[in-house]
Amino acid sequence: MSPALASAITLVAAAEEEFDPNDVTPGVVGFIATILIMVAVLLLVLDMVRRIRRVNYRAEAQERLAAEEAAAAEAAADGDVSPGDADAPQTDAAASETPPVDRDER
Repeated sequence: MSPALASAITLVAAAEEEFDPNDVTPGVVGFIATILIMVAVLLLVLDMVRRIRRVNYRAEAQERLAAEEAAAAEAAADGDVSPGDADAPQTDAAASETPPVDRDER
């Protein structure tokens, strides 16, 4: 056997004897880091859901307003009701079915 091979085997044997399973576990620091990452991801997901819901509500409100404007323009074109008439019937059925739109601008 060559001297280099003998020294390599000796180093491997010494390394196996010094192996401590507690040295290779993440321990308390790893546990805390994992919990912090999980909390951060949870907060990001909740924020994303809130923002998506807000965008959907705004789109529904814009569609509702566009439909009302189109109906008013069609009625005005037909000569039935003028757009500024106070006696015009109000359509609140769509507004009562949807939750209020969040006006928070961030």
